[in-house]
Amino acid sequence: MLRLGPREFPPEESVIMAIVNRTPDSFYDRGATFRDEAAMERVGEVVAQGAAIVDIGGVKAGPGAEVGVEEEIRRTAGFVAEVRRRFPEVVISVDTWRHEVGEAVCEAGADLLNDAWGGADPRLAEVAARHGVGLVCTHTGGAAPRTRPHRVTYEDVMADILRDTLALAERAVRLGVRRDAVIIDPGHDFGKATRHSLEATRRLDEMTATGWPVLVSLSNKDFVGETLDRPVKERLLGTLAATAVSAWLGARVYRVHEVAETRDVLDMVASIAGRRPPAVARRGLA
Repeated sequence: MLRLGPREFPPEESVIMAIVNRTPDSFYDRGATFRDEAAMERVGEVVAQGAAIVDIGGVKAGPGAEVGVEEEIRRTAGFVAEVRRRFPEVVISVDTWRHEVGEAVCEAGADLLNDAWGGADPRLAEVAARHGVGLVCTHTGGAAPRTRPHRVTYEDVMADILRDTLALAERAVRLGVRRDAVIIDPGHDFGKATRHSLEATRRLDEMTATGWPVLVSLSNKDFVGETLDRPVKERLLGTLAATAVSAWLGARVYRVHEVAETRDVLDMVASIAGRRPPAVARRGLA
């Protein structure tokens, strides 16, 4: 069982985490939800489409303008509090690597800290433990926050992913984070070339076999774009193909831009796997 904030997710349930960027320079939406009104409209939309988690981020993942701790808190903490007030049943995640931001958003009502930079600030896990919230433990191959990979190599990328994410997960539990609130993430694109991300997807069952719930953040990423030679706005089909493979191999949480399309893919895979009945089954009965 995965328990995050007000929700419990049984092992057979695929969980959608919708991206809500509080940045003016996101690679995908170019600041479409930077303003409070647009961001709150986005939350309402994705919850209606079936997202159980909203992942709020105040800093662009890639290189760009410097965003200090105070500015990141300004972009996220007050918004978290308002989402908590308006949507009491949604799980609120915040994408940050900084412990100061973690403190502020947990006090505002966050349920999950999405540490996409793999323990770059080791105190973030301590914050999660102290506030009783969940933690995402991500593989980055040691990359510093907001950097792109350069000539990165691995003798065995999945072995490296497993070593780092499992170490981060076990450390979190030792610090006091509930075991059923810890998630591991292979970190597609982070500290990886395209071939590394493809191999991580192909071998995802090695992660799911550990028993830890696995999150995949595939949505419109560069490894999809490079694989198909598609610009950012033409990567949906590739993203959904990677999503279907990840679902078949047992991933539990999907961090996405397009919620409705992802929901259809996950439901279809679950039905093929025999975990979900068809929504309608009239064919051949008349």
